[in-house]
Amino acid sequence: MTEATDALRVWIDQELCTGDGLCVQYAPEVFEFDVDGLAYVKTADGDLLDTPGARTDVPANLRLDVIASAKECPGECIHVVRAADDAEVAGPAA
Repeated sequence: MTEATDALRVWIDQELCTGDGLCVQYAPEVFEFDVDGLAYVKTADGDLLDTPGARTDVPANLRLDVIASAKECPGECIHVVRAADDAEVAGPAA
């Protein structure tokens, strides 16, 4: 399963985010709610990237949790892509 070993990046389409919070439950180190009630990604240092569509690297130890969050997201708004070629490995276009 290459998704578990490939370097990954993740982003959220806030226009589709339902604010359900599954992503924050799966990987709070990567996802966080902003004041608008929508989920956004965070940097490895914990800084919230509140620009819609902002991307962040997925820490190696959280790859499977981030992939699971994309697969379970009711809004189908989480996109997990391989860093090397931008191919979507989890999310609506996978």
